[in-house]
Amino acid sequence: MSHLLVTGGAGFIGANFVRFWRRHRPDDAITVLDALTYAGNRASLAGVDGVDFVHGDIRDTALVERLLHDGAIDTIVHFAAESHVDRSLHGPAEFIDTNVIGTLSLLTAARAVWLAGSGQPHRFHHVSTDEVYGSLGPGDPAFTETTPYAPNSPYSASKAASDHLVRAWHHSYGLQTTTSNCSNNYGPYQFPEKLIPLFLINALHGRPLPIYGDGQQVRDWLHVEDHCRGIAACLERGRVGETYNIGGGSELPNLAVIDTLCAAVDAAFATDADLARRFPDAPAAQGLPTASLKRFVADRPGHDRRYAIDETKARAELGYAPARGFAEGFAATLAWYLANEPWWRAVMDGSYRDWVEANYAARR
Repeated sequence: MSHLLVTGGAGFIGANFVRFWRRHRPDDAITVLDALTYAGNRASLAGVDGVDFVHGDIRDTALVERLLHDGAIDTIVHFAAESHVDRSLHGPAEFIDTNVIGTLSLLTAARAVWLAGSGQPHRFHHVSTDEVYGSLGPGDPAFTETTPYAPNSPYSASKAASDHLVRAWHHSYGLQTTTSNCSNNYGPYQFPEKLIPLFLINALHGRPLPIYGDGQQVRDWLHVEDHCRGIAACLERGRVGETYNIGGGSELPNLAVIDTLCAAVDAAFATDADLARRFPDAPAAQGLPTASLKRFVADRPGHDRRYAIDETKARAELGYAPARGFAEGFAATLAWYLANEPWWRAVMDGSYRDWVEANYAARR
């Protein structure tokens, strides 16, 4: 690999991957293609040298072909996607358009450029999710790469469709592909619609912490840097045409994560007097427990009960193992958000606040 095209590289996982790759492969060229929709933020790439940023849409096949050809790009790492389940329930068509049609566009461009004539060495890496496998019961074995697909939301259905397209382009046309299905990511630069940043920022402002159902939905929590390490291993050692599950090894119910967050916020305010000045509306600023903000709301439709990743294949073939447990990863994430208030304040514009209110108001 010498020149990467990272789609969605200004989003949460994409930006972390660009930063990770630049640290570990400083001589490689990187082009980021991002449409800068609500969750794309160029500030997430601030300070990263040698990145060519292109403001564009993955559905623009001619643009992608031109980038691949003119930049002699040999690797696509495809993050660009609509990724929030709640948003997919409100507007599923956008998820089909971006996640399915967008992936088709990239595959079409890659085939036209990379497989023309005698072809050239290349790799198309598709980043997917464990949500394509559906929901597990409490005693069910964890998802493996051969678990049948059973998506339960418009988001996961759109990702499942894109996974199948990538597989088909490998088997039908010989495109050199790999796919990774990851568990629940968290870490720096995550847009505050997802659980950890949303609840942290709400806690700092004294706003309710809306917990779906009984809060016992179980997720495998994966620090984003471990995910980036897993993707790098797929690119460097993954077998063409194969899929690899990338997990964090930290199965926890949402309520346990929320209680960990509340306790950590209380501890942070107890040891840093400046936090009460910065966030006077937080219960912790007044000596009250952050947990007093918890509110149980109606569960969302089709809410999967449990996800769990069996990463045996990735360990055996790629040498992958998560480096951070949840306690360590969460502490680093909390410290990052407290130290980077300007970043998350800049992304929380009026349209985002309106969406949060519309999504949760009917479930109180």
